[in-house]
Amino acid sequence: MANPGTPTFDQLRIFLTIVDTGSFASAARTLGRAVSVISYGVANLEAQLGVMLFDREGTRKPQLTVAGRALLAEARAIAQGMDGLRAKVKGLLEGLEAEVDLAVDVMVPPERLAAVLRGFADEFPTVQLKLHVEALGGISAMVLAGAATLGISGPLSAEAPELDRISAGATVLVPVAAPDHPLGRMTHIPPGAGRAYIQLVLSDRSGFTAGRDFGVISPKTWRLADLGAKHALLREGIGWGNMPLGMIADDLASGALVRLAMPDNPGGAYRLAVIWRRDCPPGPAAQWLQDQFVDRGKADAGTFEIPSV
Repeated sequence: MANPGTPTFDQLRIFLTIVDTGSFASAARTLGRAVSVISYGVANLEAQLGVMLFDREGTRKPQLTVAGRALLAEARAIAQGMDGLRAKVKGLLEGLEAEVDLAVDVMVPPERLAAVLRGFADEFPTVQLKLHVEALGGISAMVLAGAATLGISGPLSAEAPELDRISAGATVLVPVAAPDHPLGRMTHIPPGAGRAYIQLVLSDRSGFTAGRDFGVISPKTWRLADLGAKHALLREGIGWGNMPLGMIADDLASGALVRLAMPDNPGGAYRLAVIWRRDCPPGPAAQWLQDQFVDRGKADAGTFEIPSV
């Protein structure tokens, strides 16, 4: 038995257009071809494959045969793949990146990140995105090493002169503990009380801040590289620590966590910035991400003033 031949993309496009428009004549109008050219294209496709795709007898509207229905999904997949290939090549010719690596600080509000990335997927369907979530100096380290095109970093990025940066808002950090934690049960917390208990501290997995501490008061610390794990341990009453206010709003409302009125650690604004290497300016897709984070960060102006307990 002879093997089927290899159809052309044009033949497949004719086949799909007939299916979508319902007739040879409609397909001819859609593609700007003569009906005879459409018929010839289908005949050649059927000859290449060795099967009949349309039943043309007994009706003015061509009906798919069993073989035609069986091959329809494959033909659509090939056409979509070709459209994606052409779109990607077009973007490359216009300077659009094939891929963007984005490094994001764990303190970036997750709902903001999700909204930006949802828009990115719609705006740049041909651009692959690699998302890296890091803490403290990890974002600057990735951008400096060229492992990320763009970073959404905390204030430590200002220490790297090789990086350009632009403000992208801020996240409010507040000290919290479980309601059954000794600090959570205090109605008045005296200065220095936090030093007597375990402080849960977010650690930097990079070497960017090796040997340095930020916001650490207690000599008793548990260090975690994951903000979600820190959140879970706080809810279990294992220690106290600073958390993004937006992330724990539901816990404060339900009483799963309580905000601590610590005179020596009232919390603060964790300022965010979009960063990139000065010698590697962002391309069109990365620039779009930068603009989105900067624009959305403008709404954070009020968070520079920490709300009272």
